[in-house]
Amino acid sequence: MVRIVTIDREYGSGAGDIAKKVARRLGWKLWDELLTTEIARVMDCDCRAIEGREEKRDALHYRLFKAFMRGSFEGTDNAQRVKMVDADCIREASESIVRRAAAEGNCVIVGRGSAYYLQSDPDALHIFVYAPFDEKVRRLERQGRSEDEAYSLAETVDRDRSAYIKQYFKVDWPFRYLYHLMINSTIGEDAVVDTILDSVGRRSQVPK
Repeated sequence: MVRIVTIDREYGSGAGDIAKKVARRLGWKLWDELLTTEIARVMDCDCRAIEGREEKRDALHYRLFKAFMRGSFEGTDNAQRVKMVDADCIREASESIVRRAAAEGNCVIVGRGSAYYLQSDPDALHIFVYAPFDEKVRRLERQGRSEDEAYSLAETVDRDRSAYIKQYFKVDWPFRYLYHLMINSTIGEDAVVDTILDSVGRRSQVPK
């Protein structure tokens, strides 16, 4: 029985809205903005600090600084007293929360490496939502972004996600062999939702 749906996505593909509809139709808990909020609570920091760093590697200068701190006796001593909000800490908190959500079951989890953490969970169905670049730009423009901003976001957010997945999971993103279903959102959000729900039903009938 499928009890968990993870939805990984390209930025601007509409996966956030699709995940909301899937969760609503199933009557399950949605872990998207809630996941960010919970990470911030666990790390005792502002949500905005998490939003700006999720699914991103730390900047090179920060990684070099952190390596220096770890290699310095004085820095190591100080680091124990400094609250760090960086990619490593966020990733660790994300994994803990994703695994807790999966243990509770009946949930839809959006991104944050959830498909990778739960890849061996027999109760999980892993989805990847994508769209052509121009369609992603148009969608972002409809959300109020300028044309230049939409192009920039469509390029950079997924590039950051790819680098993040490469660093922490050692695979190229998207890792196609991980997903049970990869679907183009240009067929329409409702059609995507129906396809995912159909897959949940069919997957639940497959003997383990």
